[in-house]
Amino acid sequence: MRTATTLFITVFLALVPFSIRAAEMDHEMKMGMDESPIKNMSKDQLIKLARSAAPASVSKDATIMIPGEDGKMVEAVKGTNGFTCFPDIDGQKVPDPICGDAAAMQWADDLMGGAPKPTNTVPGIAYMAKGGWHWEKDGKILMKNEDGAKTLTEPAHWMVFWPVEKSSGLPTLPNAFGAYIMWEGTPYAHLMIYQDPNKFK
Repeated sequence: MRTATTLFITVFLALVPFSIRAAEMDHEMKMGMDESPIKNMSKDQLIKLARSAAPASVSKDATIMIPGEDGKMVEAVKGTNGFTCFPDIDGQKVPDPICGDAAAMQWADDLMGGAPKPTNTVPGIAYMAKGGWHWEKDGKILMKNEDGAKTLTEPAHWMVFWPVEKSSGLPTLPNAFGAYIMWEGTPYAHLMIYQDPNKFK
């Protein structure tokens, strides 16, 4: 995840903020569009930024969604590999592009739609090679903002959207190990992995 945006997206990310489908992204994109650095980018620049979220081997064949003139997400490039990339997911001052497969999009759709739990039937994979951010308070990562919460940046990472429990032994906060469970204890707990996707071979 923004990996927090008001995804995931509330962000993939709160990151992660991360639906990350066009209709569900519209509101998030419009909220911060006036201050977003992508506001004045050309179509080619937006496509390039969206593709920067994932390894080139993935993003070169992905569907690319960018904000249209009215701020609504439109398809700029039709993909063939089941991944969808966006140049930004929260309209903040630093873009946090994301690229996810169909299962990741389903996971984010469920999150944004208020479903009690994700309905994807296989693990979802999403990449955020530019990093993102999340809300944190009292040593716990929050799914949404609340009084006293602070925002912390996330480095380049990728995510696995599939049930994962604390009993796995994995940490529940960012750490030197480089992987942790975000939103542990909720149906939307998922694995965050601090590795730059663009360095994958």
